[in-house]
Amino acid sequence: MKLGAVGYLLMLALGIGIFLLIRQFGEGLTAPPAPPDAKRVGAMAAGHVNLVLHVLATLGTVIALGFALGRLCRSVGQPPVIGEVIAGILLGPSLLGAISPEAMHLLIPSESEDPKRQVSSALKAISQLGVILYMFLVGLELNGARLKTQAKSFIAISHASIVVPFVLGAALALWLYPTLSHDGVPFTSFAMFLGVALSVTAFPVLARILADSKLDRTDLGIVALGCAAADDVTAWCLLALVVGVAEAKLGSALIVGAAAGLFILGMFTVARPLLKKLTQHLDARPGPLPPYAVSGTFFLVLACAFGTEWIGVHAVFGAFLLGAVIPHESRIAKEFTAKLHDPVTVLLLPAFFAMTGMRTELGLLTDWRDWLFVVAIIFVATLGKFGGTFAAARVTGQSWRDSAALGALMNTRGLMGLIVLDIGLEMGVISKTLFAMMVLMALATTLSTAPALKLLQLKPQREL
Repeated sequence: MKLGAVGYLLMLALGIGIFLLIRQFGEGLTAPPAPPDAKRVGAMAAGHVNLVLHVLATLGTVIALGFALGRLCRSVGQPPVIGEVIAGILLGPSLLGAISPEAMHLLIPSESEDPKRQVSSALKAISQLGVILYMFLVGLELNGARLKTQAKSFIAISHASIVVPFVLGAALALWLYPTLSHDGVPFTSFAMFLGVALSVTAFPVLARILADSKLDRTDLGIVALGCAAADDVTAWCLLALVVGVAEAKLGSALIVGAAAGLFILGMFTVARPLLKKLTQHLDARPGPLPPYAVSGTFFLVLACAFGTEWIGVHAVFGAFLLGAVIPHESRIAKEFTAKLHDPVTVLLLPAFFAMTGMRTELGLLTDWRDWLFVVAIIFVATLGKFGGTFAAARVTGQSWRDSAALGALMNTRGLMGLIVLDIGLEMGVISKTLFAMMVLMALATTLSTAPALKLLQLKPQREL
């Protein structure tokens, strides 16, 4: 029996009529007095809508502008990630904020009020989730067996790429400290923070550049990822030491280093064999992956990220290590890579890059001396990172071309360096002006990577 259009209209009219009768009766009822802490009807919904609108508007704007600038960067031989970082700078106080602060605060609310602080926290959480999932995918695509054969090489290269720029950064502090700091900041803390900021490699950015250049599965890409992983774990342990020096808590730095070592050991000696058995069982099972495998994998990603963040090394390394210990050719690795790649790289990861750019205030650089400092920082950063990596790569048997390529790749800084700088800024060790200078250094060293790789005429001819 079919109910026609007239029948549908009659049904709706009947429903509305019955509700109106109920409403007329209910309006005459009396309820108890409202308690003192009762909220006004609609207040919670209004706050929720404001939060959602801010987050959606910001993410939509960031994705659209980042995509447009990313395509522009790709057309001139630069990785799209550069466009996403620049999109954040353009939407922040450096450009949009200078033109129209009201428009900027529609996208990046001021944290002076509690509701707006919630919006900012939500955006930061989304951006962090994006980079955590991305580094998990990077770990899944990493061929552990191939990396094991290069372990001696990448460990030596990564440590050389830490020591040389750290020492040069500390030396540069002798010049910057009298002008860009004050007597409330101990020189030791200032010099050590600057050294760590110049030593770190932007692991997520480097992974994205390798993927965009189709070098992520080559011998060179595997070594570069291994170097960057070891480099940044060491740098985060150094950062813990620096924070310990600044706060006079050296014991906490030693605890971080020991805990990070135990976490890595546990991942490879305990988690890896268990995951290997589990993936073999799932590979032999017909049909799609069972729900427990999908939800369990996501739980492990978040748990490992939580573990390393709690230790003090940073959440991305826990996610990366989990991806690295899951067998490279397993169904879980292949299906998660295929299904997560686009949502993470298109929706979530641009928010991570853009949020960093939004915190940068280039308007603080007001005269030629500030720009001289910027040039000097870029020069010292490049000399230390490229020079240290190149020399160590040659000593460990890499060719001239691969050594130069590794030097260019390890010179990529960006967001991991900015995380270090954020910590220094929050602790009062570095100023907003120096922070802006270091952002420019991070962009300049990242921009130089793609042209250097192109100049070396590298091709993904040795895919694993």
